[in-house]
Amino acid sequence: MRKNNLNRLFKPKHIAFIGGKDAEVAICEANRIGYEGKIWPVNPRRSQIYGHPCFVNVRDLPEAPDAVFLAIPARAAVDTIKALAEMGAGGAVCYSAGFKEAGELGLSLEKELADVAKDMAVVGPNCYGVINYLNKTALWPFAHGGRSIGYGAAIITQSGMLSSDITMTQRSVPITHMVSCGNQSILHVEDFIEYFLEQPEVKVIGVHIEGLIDVRRFAEVAIIAATRGIPVVALKTGSSVIGSSLTVSHTGSLSGSDNLYDALFSRCGVIRAYSPASFLETLKFLSIAGPPKGSRVAGFTCSGGGATMMADYGEKIGLNFPAFKETHMERLKSILPLIATVSNPLDYTTPIWGNAEKTEPVFSAAINGIKADVAILIQDYPAVGLDESKHYYLADANAFIKTVKRAGIPGAVCCIFSENMDEHTKSHLISNKLAPMQGLNEALDALKASIHWYSRHAKILLDKPLPLEPIRPLGKPIVLNEAKSKTLLKNCGLPIQRFIISPESTLIEAAGDLNYPLALKMMGPKLLHKTEAGAVALGIMDPDRLISACRVMKESVLSFSAASLTDTFLLEEMAENPIAELLIDIRYDKQFGSVLTLASGGVLVELIGDSITILMPATKTEIIEALAKLRVFKLFEGFRGQKPVNLNILVDFIANIVRVFETIDPKIIEIELNPVFVYTDSVLVIDALITQSSK
Repeated sequence: MRKNNLNRLFKPKHIAFIGGKDAEVAICEANRIGYEGKIWPVNPRRSQIYGHPCFVNVRDLPEAPDAVFLAIPARAAVDTIKALAEMGAGGAVCYSAGFKEAGELGLSLEKELADVAKDMAVVGPNCYGVINYLNKTALWPFAHGGRSIGYGAAIITQSGMLSSDITMTQRSVPITHMVSCGNQSILHVEDFIEYFLEQPEVKVIGVHIEGLIDVRRFAEVAIIAATRGIPVVALKTGSSVIGSSLTVSHTGSLSGSDNLYDALFSRCGVIRAYSPASFLETLKFLSIAGPPKGSRVAGFTCSGGGATMMADYGEKIGLNFPAFKETHMERLKSILPLIATVSNPLDYTTPIWGNAEKTEPVFSAAINGIKADVAILIQDYPAVGLDESKHYYLADANAFIKTVKRAGIPGAVCCIFSENMDEHTKSHLISNKLAPMQGLNEALDALKASIHWYSRHAKILLDKPLPLEPIRPLGKPIVLNEAKSKTLLKNCGLPIQRFIISPESTLIEAAGDLNYPLALKMMGPKLLHKTEAGAVALGIMDPDRLISACRVMKESVLSFSAASLTDTFLLEEMAENPIAELLIDIRYDKQFGSVLTLASGGVLVELIGDSITILMPATKTEIIEALAKLRVFKLFEGFRGQKPVNLNILVDFIANIVRVFETIDPKIIEIELNPVFVYTDSVLVIDALITQSSK
């Protein structure tokens, strides 16, 4: 019923505008967009607004309205929504503020609002509203821009001002719908994505995210979007307080909220944009041109500088500009001026600039020569009033349009400086299904993201990701010391180096059961990261050095923190030098569920910052793909003549860590192994830290 009411909200036959000045502005915006349905103002103090007679109360309306714009104080808004729900109204934009953003009283009002709304589709509260450019409907409290060409991007934002700013941009993004979702007390981001997936005019969905209320549902609808071939582009801003249960492990610095969102987006095939401009350019490209079905890019410019800039930034972000084979180079040389250098990106030079009879064969030969999947032409157009030469630019653009259409691939014309393309040119390109891109780096970012999206879309179609694990309650974290952690893991069959626990008085005797050289570590509840306190000594070769190392360690820990000093020591045999050191961490996050982090390990783990995070459950293939993204992976492949690592053994070991985490003890909320020594055909845990929940 609520989904049906959401459709009524976006496509209303009648809208009730409730309030004073803000409702008056909203009526003006409905008129501005060309709304042709019935407008019913509700205001007991006015007789009419813009020629529409006012109703004293919502119960006086001729019938239950399909849509409502509500701009009255919070308490009155709750009472009015209750009355509207009882009448059978469709949906409402609750522009009213004073809810959870205003403290405890506001939070109580917001909970009441959600209760009384029943099946109504309520946007907000504390939001700007919705615009349907296709149906010419606006429930919006400020002057708005934006335009529709009959298809394009549906955009959802968690910031009202950003949504307004987007409608005012001069980037010619074709917009089908705009939603400012506010507090999301009833309708969440996921509800709007789900709705837009059913609208055939929506080619791509853009989402501005400050934080997600329901990560699992977002993952579900994002995966559905990927399977249906509808890209979702996310602009993630802010640092969400997601309440990670971990504050003591190294992994906390490697897998914060932003990394978890990256892992979520990667899993679900969501494109992440890192700036508002890239966000809009990516939406524009996908709306108009569509995603390329491969990675081979053909680039064109009539400037050596432009070609170099394209090549430089393209290489930085990993775009594939394939080189021409000899036969294609000869063909291009025969139709290019002698001064031209044949390369991709291609500077076709000014002698043939603006001569379509000469540039079209060049475009065609280059695109066909490398079997391009997408093509881009760089052109900065002259300013209005200084455009006597514009017909030359358009001649090349039209030649490019013809070539791209013949090749059946997506294409874009891009200006290096975002303002250097006039409205007439942008409209001309859009009418020919070429994206008018503004800003070289943003355009190339959009190409890269679109290429990657199509590849991820294809993988999701073949192997749909499993649903994320359900959330579970967490108690206070309790950290086991290294000895207890290693004992638990050893009992689970994991490879642990031999060790013994002993007080200082029996160290020499305890060491007699081990083989030198030895490592010595002080154990204690305040020594979770022992290196910083000087509580680790390595390479101890004999009993005398053991006693000396113990004395130095006590002095170091005492200097670090007197409260950290203990008389409990761990002695273990030193392991052979590995091919590589790895950090492996599996932990439970109360918003994202089980999270696996892999990183270059050892004492420099945070300094190096070479890490990748994936959400559980994950297949062995996904684990291998994650490992391959680490810089340390080069060592696994056999760096400088060393033998390569048996990846099957390493991945089986990681899978066993996950198994222990998920099945051995439900109270375990983190297992961090750092370092893990990786050898050619074996793996060995050197240090371990397990955290349990008190519940």
